[in-house]
Amino acid sequence: MSKPTAKTAAKEMQPEYDFSAGVRGKYSRRYQRGTNVVVLEPDVAKFFPDAETVNDSLRSLVSIIRRQKAVAK
Repeated sequence: MSKPTAKTAAKEMQPEYDFSAGVRGKYSRRYQRGTNVVVLEPDVAKFFPDAETVNDSLRSLVSIIRRQKAVAK
């Protein structure tokens, strides 16, 4: 994939875009640490109001799985 030329980039930029208050590299450290984005289906998402609830539920599930694996050994 080649870099867009200045001419191509100018076509894509709209006059209403305003980056004057933007901060260069604001999220670069967070990005370097990595991320794992998961998109929930709407029927599942209605039971989880925020990320904390999702993480707590998954931690509980992991605990159950570990216990079952320990019993199976």
